[in-house]
Amino acid sequence: MATGQKLMRAIRVFEFGGPEVLKLLSDVAVPIPKDRQVLIKVHACGVNPVETYIRSGTHNIKPLLPYTPGSDVAGVIEAVGDNVSAFKKGDRVFTTKTISGGYAEYALAADHTVYPLPERLDFKQGAAIGIPYFTAYRALFHRAHVKAGETVLVHGASGGVGLATCQIARAYGLKVLGTAGTEEGRNIVLQNGAHEVFNHREVNYIDNIKKSVGEKGINVIIEMLANVNLSNDLNLLSRGGRVIVVGSRGPIEINPRDTMVKESSIIGVTLYSSTKEEFQQFAAALQAGMEVGWLTPVIGSQYPLEKVAQAHEDIIHSSGATGKMILLSS
Repeated sequence: MATGQKLMRAIRVFEFGGPEVLKLLSDVAVPIPKDRQVLIKVHACGVNPVETYIRSGTHNIKPLLPYTPGSDVAGVIEAVGDNVSAFKKGDRVFTTKTISGGYAEYALAADHTVYPLPERLDFKQGAAIGIPYFTAYRALFHRAHVKAGETVLVHGASGGVGLATCQIARAYGLKVLGTAGTEEGRNIVLQNGAHEVFNHREVNYIDNIKKSVGEKGINVIIEMLANVNLSNDLNLLSRGGRVIVVGSRGPIEINPRDTMVKESSIIGVTLYSSTKEEFQQFAAALQAGMEVGWLTPVIGSQYPLEKVAQAHEDIIHSSGATGKMILLSS
């Protein structure tokens, strides 16, 4: 490279497939920010299930090969392109989307997808905000239209999106129930906003939830694993109740009659259907949560870039997530 362009370590995917297609290279050119772009020195990057689906080639998003995965980055502004006024070199920031990919030592992002990271949160926590908190906020307010005083059940509450949902729902005055499969997971769910938590590995846990909520049922269920739980969810709902599908790993058979008597709804959510204006709105609400103190990401497993394949294996196959999975770039 005669240009003398700086090089970095980054994960590159040259073909779709299993975790083994994630290759760590040490001679990737550090990108240069263009108009309204910033370059971030990455300290940490969140690992999300969607990144494993994209990598496998089964997702409707198919990036041009080769590419670097990862969207939720936290770090320090290294350089800014033209017409960037909100940030300067040295600012602590997090993103909800990168242009060049987050599994790397440096990442490029459009300035409108970058937000200040308050001093009270470290970079690992900053990398845990993007997809989990913005998805949770969209699910609760834009899709479920929750109101204070309603009951929300977070199915699979101990992972990144689940804990974010519990914190937000509690802060906005909902009665929060959660499920988790491990004792550690259940304790973390209780510490992060849930009024009550249930063990979804117990055979009769649905009966325990019914006992707890009584005749009127649950207003909103935020569902991380619809292919397992959707049929049970419909039976738990109140009149006019809503199941919000955040995650599903396959098909399920349900009886549509279960939606009729209660006039209940099954509603899907995907963060990237959000407009630029909606992202700004979510960011304003979440920024307030950081300032007041209820938005505090819980960090789970942490991996160096070298162990990225293991991270992709674990996020899909490990039993019982607790907190947000993070990749450390330095």
